[in-house]
Amino acid sequence: MQHFLSIDDFTPAQVCTMLKRAHALREQRRNGVPNEPVLAGKTLAMLFEKPSLRTRVSFEQGMLELGGNAIVLGQHEVGLGKRESVADVARVLGGMVHAIAARVFNHEHLEELAAHAGVPVINMLSDQSHPAQALADVLTLMDEFSPGNPEGLKGRSVAFVGDGNNVARSLAVICEKLGMRFVIASPPEFELTAAPGICELVTDPREAVKGVDAVYADTFVSMGEEAEKEKKLAAFKDYQINDALLEGVAEDAIVLHCLPAYRGVEITDAVMDGPRSRVFPQAHNRLHAQKGMLAELLAK
Repeated sequence: MQHFLSIDDFTPAQVCTMLKRAHALREQRRNGVPNEPVLAGKTLAMLFEKPSLRTRVSFEQGMLELGGNAIVLGQHEVGLGKRESVADVARVLGGMVHAIAARVFNHEHLEELAAHAGVPVINMLSDQSHPAQALADVLTLMDEFSPGNPEGLKGRSVAFVGDGNNVARSLAVICEKLGMRFVIASPPEFELTAAPGICELVTDPREAVKGVDAVYADTFVSMGEEAEKEKKLAAFKDYQINDALLEGVAEDAIVLHCLPAYRGVEITDAVMDGPRSRVFPQAHNRLHAQKGMLAELLAK
C-alpha cells in the first residue's frame, strides 16, 4: 500500500509512470474509447476542509471514468479533528472504502489519516504541498515540449512568480525529479522554504523569467490568508505577470496558472487570454493527471 501525500515520496520512475498513464488515458478518452474500468468496485472517500472546483470534479469524474465511485464529504458533515478526531475518522472510513482523499489546511491531518486508515490516503491539497496539481502542471508541459514523454522535459525551465506556497513547493520537487530547472521570484519574507536543492530563489521577477520555457502564476493570497491580504498585495505589487514581464522569456514559452485567478492582480487578462496561455488546458489536465495517479495507486 502506498499513499500519495507528496511528490517527495515517489521516485522519478514512479512519477514518469503516472504521467505516461495519464497521457495514455487521456488519448483514449479523446479518441472516444472508454477507459478500462480498472477501479471497478473501488470507492474513494473525499474529505473537504477547503472548497474546490477543479479538485472535486477531477477526482470524482476520474473515479467515474475508471469504473469506480466517489463519496464527497464536506467539513460540515465530518468535522475533521473537531466533531471527531482525525484518527477516528480514518479508522471508520478505512473499514468502508478503498482509499481516502483529503483537501485540508493542516498537512499533519493527512499524515494522521495515513497512520490510521489502513487504506491509501491521497493529498488533494494541504498547507505544505499540492502534488495532484503538480502532476497536471507537468502533463501540460509535456504537451508543449515532449508529448507523452516526461523524460523529454529534462533541461527545460520553469519560473514561478509569486508566493513560496504549497503549489510552488510541489512544482519545485517534481521539476527536480524530472531534471528541470526551477526558479522562483518572491519578496524575501515570502520566499519558498524547505525547497529542493535545485531550486533557485530570487527576488526580481525579471531575472526569474529570463529565457525560461514556462512562467507560472498563482494567487498572492491563498484561502485562509484573508487577514494578510493587504500586506501580501503590497509586497507582491511588482510581481504581476504581464506583457512587459514576458518580454524576457523564451520565444515559445508558455504561461500557467493553477486557478482560481484574480485577473488584474497576479496576472493580466491580456496574458491569461493570450497566445502563450495554457491555463485552461492545464485545468483540464487535472482530470487526466488524477486518473493516471489513481490508476497507478489503486488498480494494483
